[in-house]
Amino acid sequence: MKTFDDGPEGSAPRLRRSRRLSEVFAQLARDAEGPVTLDHICKSLGARAFAPMLVLFAGLNLLPLPPGSSAVLGLPLIIIAAQMVSGRRRTWLPEMLGKRSLSAEQFRSIMASLVPRLAKMEKLIKPRYWPFWRRQGERVVGGIALFMAIVVTLPIPGGNWLPAFCTTLLGLSLLERDGILFALGGLVGVVAMAVIVGIFTAAGFAGHALLAWIM
Repeated sequence: MKTFDDGPEGSAPRLRRSRRLSEVFAQLARDAEGPVTLDHICKSLGARAFAPMLVLFAGLNLLPLPPGSSAVLGLPLIIIAAQMVSGRRRTWLPEMLGKRSLSAEQFRSIMASLVPRLAKMEKLIKPRYWPFWRRQGERVVGGIALFMAIVVTLPIPGGNWLPAFCTTLLGLSLLERDGILFALGGLVGVVAMAVIVGIFTAAGFAGHALLAWIM
């Protein structure tokens, strides 16, 4: 996972360490003992864990979870993305979310599903053509992710997967400074919105037809 410190005022961000995010998540799963809280995950990912947290919560929405899970998992996405847009320097979760926990077994089971998928994606990612300077990219990614996160929480059948996938790609692009992946994530976001507009349009026509039939 490549993370960046801001460095002195006016200077470029400094590369701090280089470990793939899949390796970080796998290590967290191996080290898990007792309840694993969101606060613990956030602290383990570092003070500026915005991109990793985006990838985590968006990635969870890509897994086959029980109905209604997207509404719960979308809330942390909204909070993290809003902090990115506002320029906050450290990640923060409200206590009611931060104290939410999974058992070590549940956490390892989820990571066993998420990590292999993430590792496959990471093989295609590398620093290239990043169009943003300093923290500008974080704000742009945060703004798009905020919009996608709101969509994820909406009760739209089949409408949350593409927004979650878009957010995952954007989070990974920010981690690796991969401009091509950023463009791909933006394209997925456009497709996601087209699909959602199509769903609402079809629902509107169906509702209108049903109303006309009843009357």
